[in-house]
Order: sequence, then structure tokens, then C-alpha cells
Amino acid sequence: MLLRVLAFFLLLLSILFMPWWVSAILALGGMIYFNKFFEAAVLFLLSDLLFGAKEAKFNNMIFVSFIMTVIIFIIVEIMKKKLKFYPA
Repeated sequence: MLLRVLAFFLLLLSILFMPWWVSAILALGGMIYFNKFFEAAVLFLLSDLLFGAKEAKFNNMIFVSFIMTVIIFIIVEIMKKKLKFYPA
């Protein structure tokens, strides 16, 4: 439990003060390591609310990183169920 809280605060600090790719790597690691790491999606929603701008290449969407995080979260959770060596 303490490790999960520390991971949450580390991801929060990375979203606020580091480049987006550092936060993406930490979020992916958290999604793989922890069971149902919803905190990543919530923090990327916060990131989009704070720093989001319309993306022309994504049809002027603002919440691009949040949507991508939710999609990756679903894929990671499905893959964890399919893997034999990952404890359920």
C-alpha cells in the first residue's frame, strides 16, 4: 500500500515537473506492476486539464493523453490476464 502511494506521488511530480515521456514511462510501469493502477488515468486527466491544448492532428481534441492512457490501461489489464506468469 505504501509503495502504491509513493508511486502515485512520484507520477504526480513527474506530470507536473518533467517531460511527458517520463510520465508516460512511469505510468506504464505502474500499470504493469500494480493491479488496476487507475491513478495513472486520473493523473493524466489532471495533466490534460492543466496543460492540454487542442491537437489539430487529433481532430482538435484536448484530452489526448487521458484517452491514450485509458486505452493503454485496458490493453495492459487484458494482457495481464492472458499471461501465465503474471499473478492474478
